[in-house]
Amino acid sequence: MKAPKIPKYQQLINMLKNQILTGKFKKGDRFHTESDLVNHFNVSSITAIRALNELEREGLVERKQGIGTFVSRSRLEALVKFSDVEVFCPDEEQVTVLSMTKGNHPDYLTKLGLHKTEFYYQITRVRQAAGEPYIYHQSHIPHDYIKSPYENLEHFHSIYQRFQEDFKISMPDEAFEETNEICFPCPKHIAKQLHIKGNEPAVLQLHTTRSRETNRILEYVETYKRWDYYKFKISSND
Repeated sequence: MKAPKIPKYQQLINMLKNQILTGKFKKGDRFHTESDLVNHFNVSSITAIRALNELEREGLVERKQGIGTFVSRSRLEALVKFSDVEVFCPDEEQVTVLSMTKGNHPDYLTKLGLHKTEFYYQITRVRQAAGEPYIYHQSHIPHDYIKSPYENLEHFHSIYQRFQEDFKISMPDEAFEETNEICFPCPKHIAKQLHIKGNEPAVLQLHTTRSRETNRILEYVETYKRWDYYKFKISSND
């Protein structure tokens, strides 16, 4: 599969982000101006403005009218990390692939950045710990990131493994956005899969992974997790 060509503005954004995140520009430093970008990187004024707007939107720079553009002070303060705490031994985990279906629901096409004429694959899996179901995944993958859709279901036991082996994409290294919220009541068909009673909640996790190189959405996942298996830790960097 031929890799999509990266738009020039995205190449510029990636390079400028790298300059900030690797410390070439310190917090509060004056950053490139629109004119700098046009002259030094051989891009159009429109591309330069688009790149600076995107960096500002992500909180990496602050643009002060009549003064200039500066690396954000708040963005480069201590980072806070959220991490799941497993309440069981990982060696006890098992994954069962329940189904894989082709879909083109408008809501999911939008979440995946796909055209209405395209489609995705929905892969439904259940994770168990010591024989007890605790996670229900519905992963939505763009059609061109499923290399062998007619393999048996266990072929998709690990979607991240499929990305690595089929497309040389390391999903944990890609950009992502995730939200977690309490879901009550849990949808009945999912509660049944997770052995959740009617008076028990679940944690709904919405997760989108995006390619750092192309900005393409690689997956959109809806995960339901049993409340008694949900625990996370918050820590800051050193």
